[in-house]
Amino acid sequence: MLWSLVLAASAVASPKPVPPASVTVAVDSSKHELTITAGPYDLPNMPPMDEHAMMDLGMSHDTPVQHFVWPIDGWFRGFRVALSDAQGHEVPRHVMHHLIMVNFSRRQLLYNAAERLMGAGTETDDEVSVPKTIGVPMSPGMKLGMYVAWHNDTGKDLNGVYLKVTMLWTPSNQNPQPVNSMPIYMDVNLTVGASNTFDVPPGTSSKAYEFTLPVGGRLLGVGGHMHDYGVDVKLEDAETGKVLATVKTTRDAEGKVTKVSRKLFGVSGDGLKLKADHRYRVVGEYDNPTDETKIKGAMAHMVGLFVPDDMGKWPKIDPTNPTYQRDLASLQVRGERGAEGHAGHDAMKMDHGQMHAEPAAETTHDH
Repeated sequence: MLWSLVLAASAVASPKPVPPASVTVAVDSSKHELTITAGPYDLPNMPPMDEHAMMDLGMSHDTPVQHFVWPIDGWFRGFRVALSDAQGHEVPRHVMHHLIMVNFSRRQLLYNAAERLMGAGTETDDEVSVPKTIGVPMSPGMKLGMYVAWHNDTGKDLNGVYLKVTMLWTPSNQNPQPVNSMPIYMDVNLTVGASNTFDVPPGTSSKAYEFTLPVGGRLLGVGGHMHDYGVDVKLEDAETGKVLATVKTTRDAEGKVTKVSRKLFGVSGDGLKLKADHRYRVVGEYDNPTDETKIKGAMAHMVGLFVPDDMGKWPKIDPTNPTYQRDLASLQVRGERGAEGHAGHDAMKMDHGQMHAEPAAETTHDH
């Protein structure tokens, strides 16, 4: 059910010049799908490497945020991601390390940062969706943006690659209307506008972050994201020590993470009740079998869908807040410097100050 993590960008240097990458948005009202197509991108081959070493690479593989406007009144409820070349042939999905979609028109619940609406990564299923009875409320005119980190280790250059993200939506006239279900992101080491990676020493270790919620509600389900040697991410009641939810990794013999589990509390039921102004804690656990510390080698976060008791108490954007401004500044320089983290990578997996003006994406409607 979850929403996962990590559209956009500019072509990187290649032997053949290609048109600048662009983004178009097409609406199919009969299927209730919105398709975002971005590209073309030229992706030079890179040697295989530790997954997390790419976090220190230059931004030739981390594209700038590309902006567009959400055109529909309704509820976002899932997505599909596909890659193809200029001839329409399928491109291996794993060359997209992660994709993030940002909603600049709404704030996150826990962090003074723009909402990470959804994301996808190498471990994400081909399609991620929730029932039509729930969804993320969206309004026409919401300002969205997307960016991608690439890692092409196929053994050959990939030129003229196109990225297609198909977003599923529920129309506003559905009766009964879906329950408003918001992305919630809980990271063990997030510094807004900076890095969420941390070191992993040999042996077992853990890292935790404690927080309170500004509004109570129901957690419908959670997923998560970890790097190699990650064991699990837990949500705990910090006042009682009780473990409320756990998502676990699947690892190969060398400790490489291949999958992270999901925990569903009942999409049609009450879900897991969380209280406002109550202390909770998210904990990431690692088991490093090597004898060396993996510098900036770890991430650990839990994401899911949260039904607030009162949408009116959802925190509002404060464009003058320094933390919020740092978040926007970090997004503005995507593609210009090395990225140390991909916060919000799993925003829908179950990744104002003055924004740099961008031309609106082309939008077409098919009926």
